[in-house]
Amino acid sequence: MPRAFNRWSWLMDILDRLTNREELERSLQSRTEPVFVDVQALTEALRSKVVGQNAICEDLAAQIRRRLALQQRGKPVGVFLFAGPPGSGKTYLGKTLANALGRKLLHFDMTQYGGAGFAATSLFGASKGYVGSSSYGKLTGSLRETPDAVVLLDEIEKAHGDIHKNFLTAWNDGFITEASDGRQISTTSAIFVLTTNAAVEALADLSRQYAREPDELRRAAVSALRAAGFAPEVLNRIDRIFVFEPLADLDIARVAALEIEQMILSYGLSIRQGGIDPHILIDLMGRQKKMGLGASARDLVRAIEESVADVLIEARQRGISSIALQIQDGKVVTMAGEEARGAPERPRTSRTLPST
Repeated sequence: MPRAFNRWSWLMDILDRLTNREELERSLQSRTEPVFVDVQALTEALRSKVVGQNAICEDLAAQIRRRLALQQRGKPVGVFLFAGPPGSGKTYLGKTLANALGRKLLHFDMTQYGGAGFAATSLFGASKGYVGSSSYGKLTGSLRETPDAVVLLDEIEKAHGDIHKNFLTAWNDGFITEASDGRQISTTSAIFVLTTNAAVEALADLSRQYAREPDELRRAAVSALRAAGFAPEVLNRIDRIFVFEPLADLDIARVAALEIEQMILSYGLSIRQGGIDPHILIDLMGRQKKMGLGASARDLVRAIEESVADVLIEARQRGISSIALQIQDGKVVTMAGEEARGAPERPRTSRTLPST
């Protein structure tokens, strides 16, 4: 085919011009084929990336499997609410789910849509006669091109109430309306993941109290979220509420170790097996615990940057490719991989640990 026709967006333009695209889409929706997912493989894929939320990964995989196996769907594959404290893996699980399923991720930070008027038009398009009515909204346009996407709505509670209302038909009736031309964009193939930091302490208590009673946990969680300002009509359209546990002890160490490894790789270096001094992780755990339930993953990343970023840069400048991180005299130091395996030598670079 000519180069101009290689992109899906170009093909969609042709369908608009040469056929009745809406009728075509309706016909395709009515012929939805069931998809059978290996629940064990999906569970392992989620668990391998998301630390400390094994039960949620297992339950989410089972929910996805059941819904994708349905042949007739008049609603999205799933509308899931991830509730819990910052830094517990809610957003990361949404991203990991999209990657594990091989679906495109549409990620929206809902804190940017707290105002009325323009916030809604940015997502759902502008009515004719208004500025921006010649183009689709960010959400409707993306769903039109990729109807089977995973839509991640981060911190949904911070969006304006009008935004919440615009999602009701998407979650209940299987379509969302584009304001510029009135077209109904199907949401029956999409997965919606909502995250919230609301009612953190109440949900943490409930998750411990009803750890073995999922139905009671949902009932109590709905009550807590209503008290935190969620509209009943929004909560009624959510298929499943997952309450995340705050990370503690070795889970914080696991996340910290993974973040350090990722940071080392991002500087073009590698780390040998067992190359992170346990005392570095203990220090990071102490700093995270001091911040309490309000601590987020960003706080942990910042602490890691303060501790190790400079020594990684210096190691790269010295031409070291494989390193180990150790603490000597209260400082983080880098050693070449071969040095760390053999007799102790003078460290190449060092960085004083921030006070905990």
